[in-house]
Amino acid sequence: MRVLSIDPAIRNTGYAVVEGDHRGARVLTYEVIRIPDRVPQSAALAAVRTHLAHVILTHEPDEVAVEGIIYVQSHRTAITMGAARAASLIAAADAGLPIYEYAPTKVKQAVVGNGRADKAQVAFMIRALLGLAETPPHDAADALAIGIAHLQTTDPLKARMLERKPI
Repeated sequence: MRVLSIDPAIRNTGYAVVEGDHRGARVLTYEVIRIPDRVPQSAALAAVRTHLAHVILTHEPDEVAVEGIIYVQSHRTAITMGAARAASLIAAADAGLPIYEYAPTKVKQAVVGNGRADKAQVAFMIRALLGLAETPPHDAADALAIGIAHLQTTDPLKARMLERKPI
């Protein structure tokens, strides 16, 4: 199975394309889509959608896995994060791909063994698990972790723990 996994954000959307199943994953690509602060939010959202649409055309994933909504204290932050998530979901929906979401704590539990692991721990484990030469940027590491968690749902023993939720 080939999966596009996304850690959406308005200025730093991490994504990865991984291939495999619960026995192992191979990384095809990963990146952080960086949008400068001077770019208006509407243009940033369009850029994220366009970039991800290009990734979908280039890598032809079978499914998309995205980070679920997290609790934030600021309404403004929640709205901005929701908009970035929507831009990502629209790119996948336009391509007719099935989309699944995973809670951040479940992803961290699946990859690190601790649902409250910090970004540095996730990045370190991703490097180790995938045998990468360098530690990926945090947002890309989060996307890689989402992809690995999604592939783990092909294992009937882990599928329940990860709560694979189609969108």
